Amino acid sequence: MTHKRWILTALSFAAVIAVSLYFVLGWSRQEGAANLWTALPPIAHVLALGTVVIEVGARALKLVWSAKAVGLRLPFGAALRTCLGGDFGAAITPARSGSEPARFLILAESRLAPASVLVILFAELFLEALSLAIVVAAVAVIFSGAGRVLGALVGIVGGYSAFVLGVAVVAFLLSRRNATGPAPRWARRLWINDARWRVVQRWLRNVHHTVDVVKDVDLRFAGLSLASSVVHVAIRLTVLPALVLTTAVGAGAPLAPLALWPLGFLYGAAVVPAPGGGGAVEVAFRAALAGDIPHAIFGAALLWWRFYTFYIYILLGGIAAGRTVLRALRKTEQMEEEFETAA
Repeated sequence: MTHKRWILTALSFAAVIAVSLYFVLGWSRQEGAANLWTALPPIAHVLALGTVVIEVGARALKLVWSAKAVGLRLPFGAALRTCLGGDFGAAITPARSGSEPARFLILAESRLAPASVLVILFAELFLEALSLAIVVAAVAVIFSGAGRVLGALVGIVGGYSAFVLGVAVVAFLLSRRNATGPAPRWARRLWINDARWRVVQRWLRNVHHTVDVVKDVDLRFAGLSLASSVVHVAIRLTVLPALVLTTAVGAGAPLAPLALWPLGFLYGAAVVPAPGGGGAVEVAFRAALAGDIPHAIFGAALLWWRFYTFYIYILLGGIAAGRTVLRALRKTEQMEEEFETAA
């Protein structure tokens, strides 16, 4: 990445750490607060690590079965590396914008043609949005009396899902009408010149090809991929309850807020421009859950929940595909510079 983007990433992570320390240390000084490192029992960490393993494994299987659904072969190891590399790219870029370039390059280096990579990623993103809608519908029934937390989750995650599906529909419609020819008048009004429009057209042609391939999808493997996607979304509901409800003081905490708010935080963070959320996730956690998690373990719950849902993925992603992700981000920046030069 460029020096400016590295500085932005460093400042954002500094803000994340500063906000976390402010809340964690503030709660630690309160009377009756437990030690951050011993406040949670070993079983809490075992369960939280188990959710990470299940979540990553389900996402990797989703990629494998998405590939099989469109007649392609993707080894589990390559799928696992793709998932973790995407997590790393998302964590160090604004609004998680580095996730897809990172995943694309990792898959492309797994001896898959670029068109095949787009097919896999398109199918995977579509199933992700569909599985989110399924999980939100399910929790709306299970936690029907949850009140404002349920409304917030439906608004955030449902909106995210609707946005992804809407972009897919718009891209498909454009690919059928604007895949060739000069830039239309509406595009010029958006400052998209002919050079940029040619890049958009190449993307639209790829979308059209992708949709044509997906039409002949193998429903057996598509169903397995969707099931894996539902598992990977649903398992995220269990991380904070596993950390809080396994403690003696937190055993009586209400389940609905512990399960539902964190899912909204994770997907809501995707719209925050700062890498890592810039402390917004921590502030939202404090505002929403301060009255539901006992003070004695609040600091530890925040610290370890953030670790098992964010920091551990940076660590694993950096180990699995750190160099490849950085190359993908450099290529993306070079393309952006070419756009600016063309303009």
